[in-house]
Amino acid sequence: MFLEILSAEEKIFSGEVETVIFPGTDGEFQILNNHAPIISSLTTGTIRYSEKSNNKSLEITGGIVEVLNNKVNALIEK
Repeated sequence: MFLEILSAEEKIFSGEVETVIFPGTDGEFQILNNHAPIISSLTTGTIRYSEKSNNKSLEITGGIVEVLNNKVNALIEK
């Protein structure tokens, strides 16, 4: 699936990933390929994602995420 992470200042990441875990307002949640469409708010925590078997992480203070048709768009605050 395709993940794009954006802040107000810059594009932080754009590319294919195998999985992504977000710090949701009601707890962490994981997105996998062919996930059902959702929109969710994000809270302070860590976004963790796997790109070509390399695990990466990003600290955030909040934001929103949209999942639709194997495209994940995250608008975050750092």
